[in-house]
Amino acid sequence: MTGSARVLIIEDAASLAMSYAAQLEASGHEVTIAATGAAARARLAGDVVYDVVLLDLQLPDADGLELLAESPDLASNSSVIVVTADGSINRAIGAMRLGAYDFLVKPLAPERLATSVRNAFERRSLAQEVVAVRSLTGRDRFQGFIGASHLMQAVYRAIENVADSKATVFIGGESGTGKEVAAEAIHRAGRRRERAFVALNCGAIPENLLESELFGHVRGAFTGATENRTGAAREADGGTLFLDEICEMPLQLQVKLLRFLQSGMVQPVGGGRAEPVDVRILCATNRDPAREVAEGRLREDLFYRLAVIPLDLPPLRDRGDDIVLIADAFLQRFASEEGKVFAPLSPEVRTHLLRHRWPGNVRQLQNAVRRAVVMATGNELSVGDFPLVEAPPASAGLAASSAAQAAAPTAVDFSGLTLDMIERLAIEDAISRAGGSLPNAARQLGVSPSTLYRKRERWLGAADTAA
Repeated sequence: MTGSARVLIIEDAASLAMSYAAQLEASGHEVTIAATGAAARARLAGDVVYDVVLLDLQLPDADGLELLAESPDLASNSSVIVVTADGSINRAIGAMRLGAYDFLVKPLAPERLATSVRNAFERRSLAQEVVAVRSLTGRDRFQGFIGASHLMQAVYRAIENVADSKATVFIGGESGTGKEVAAEAIHRAGRRRERAFVALNCGAIPENLLESELFGHVRGAFTGATENRTGAAREADGGTLFLDEICEMPLQLQVKLLRFLQSGMVQPVGGGRAEPVDVRILCATNRDPAREVAEGRLREDLFYRLAVIPLDLPPLRDRGDDIVLIADAFLQRFASEEGKVFAPLSPEVRTHLLRHRWPGNVRQLQNAVRRAVVMATGNELSVGDFPLVEAPPASAGLAASSAAQAAAPTAVDFSGLTLDMIERLAIEDAISRAGGSLPNAARQLGVSPSTLYRKRERWLGAADTAA
C-alpha cells in the first residue's frame, strides 16, 4: 500500500525536526511540525486529522507520555510513533500501553524512520478501510431505525454523509416509512445534536395558525394572541427545524418560508423587527413533489430551495427480512409494556408477515403487532393473530363503490356504539384505505388533515391515560 500520509512531527530540537521533515517529504508525505506541547495540542485540536504522529517524549513544556495519556483519541485516530533519546524499557512499555504504534530511539537511521512511518501509515489506512467496510454492512439498527437490508444500509450512509452539512434535506417516502425518524437521525448524527430538534407538522395545524406556529407572534397580533409566542424557527435556533407534510403548507405561507430560507431572518406575526436565527432545515412529504409543483400546490422555487439533498425512504415491502426484524422488536417492546411474555415468532408467522405488502409500512406493522399482543390469550402468537387485509388501490375502490351502489346495501349494526366510537371507526377505515396517509384520508372524508391529526392525538392520549 502506497500513498501520501499527513504526518505531525512533535519535536523541540529544530535541527532534528527539519531533518525528519526533509526525509519524509522526499518520500511524498505531507509534514507539519510542532516544537512544544502547547503547539502540539493546538494542532491536534484543529480540523486536520494526522495519519502518523512522531512524538518526542522530552518537550520543553510537556512530557510526551502525559500528552499521549491526556489525549485518548490520539492513538485511535492516528498511528503514534514515539521518538526519544530515553530508550528505557519502562518508557517503551508505557508508550505501548497508551496506544503507541512504534517506539524509536534516537539517533534514527533514515531507513528506519521511513520504514516505520510507511508501516504506520499502512496500518492506519487498513484500520480506516475496516471501519468503512463495517459501516457498509452488518448494521441492523441505526439512530432509531431497525433494518439490515441493503436499502437501509444506503439510507444509513446517506444520513451520515449529510449529518454535518447545513444543506436542506428533502425526505420523501410513503406514509409510515419513518420520515420523522430519519430527520431525528440526521440531527443526532450531526454537530447540532446538543441543540434543539423541533418538529412542526404542517398538515396538523389550521392554516390561520401555521404562520404563528412557525415564526411566532407578538401579543395583540390577532384575536386570541394574549402573549408573545416564540415560534418553532426561533425555538430551533442553533439546532434543527423539521417541517413535516411540507406540501400541506398554504401558498401564501410558502412565500414567507422561502424568504426565511434565503435571509435566515425571522419576523414574528405582528412584529416590526426581523431577528436572525441559525437553523438546519429538514422537510418531508409523502406526496410526489414534482406533481405538487406541476399542479400548483407547491412553489417551484421553494421546492428547489428545499430539495438540495433528496433522501427517499424505501417502502417496507421492498425491505425483505427487515419486516421480521421490526416485528420482533415491536413484539418485545409491546409485550413488556403489557406485562406479557411471548415465545419468539414462529416460522409460519414470519412467512405470513413477509407475504404481506404492508401499504401502511412500518406504522401498519407496528399497529398489527400491538393489536396481536393486546388481544392474544396465550404466550405464542399465531397466524390468526395477524388478520392482515390489503387496502384496495384507488381504482379498485371506485369499482367496488359502483358495484356496491348497484347492490342492496349491507346493514351495519351500530347498537352499543357511541357516536364518538362510530366516528373513530369511520376515520380509521378511511386511513386504512388510504394506506396510512392522513392527508389522503382527509380528502376522502371531506375534512382538513388537521382535524384527523387532532382526533388521533386525542384518542392516543386517552389510551395512554387508560394504560
